[in-house]
Amino acid sequence: MTYGPIDFLALEFKGNKFKGEILPELLELVQNKIVRVVDLIIVQKDEDGKHRALELQQLDTEVVRIFDPLEFEISGIIQVEDIENVAELMENNTTAALMLFENLWAIKFGEAAQRANGRMVVHERIPFEVVNETMDTFAKAESAAESAQV
Repeated sequence: MTYGPIDFLALEFKGNKFKGEILPELLELVQNKIVRVVDLIIVQKDEDGKHRALELQQLDTEVVRIFDPLEFEISGIIQVEDIENVAELMENNTTAALMLFENLWAIKFGEAAQRANGRMVVHERIPFEVVNETMDTFAKAESAAESAQV
């Protein structure tokens, strides 16, 4: 069996109540077989800076229902050290979703590259915040250049 690359993602949300606002977008990715959620941990950090990690079965029934459509099994791959590292980065009074997801879209492409005797030399991910900031900077520079020509 071939697997796709797995990404680790930690998303922080203000407050200590995870409501699942991002779930529809994640569910669309899962249903379209673009990604598969491999592991999920919720970390809550209180106002005093103390944190606790919750696995899916430890969450309120209401919150568990939010994640039901993802149809994944907890793998246990996210370790205590991962949780501790993320908790250090979190602000007080926040909740974070720590996820591992497999990039299913990359499996066929990777297999094709292997059949063609290709090998990965570099693979980097540029966070969307960096991409958006860079593109905004380029757009402003282009606009300024156009204004200067007028």
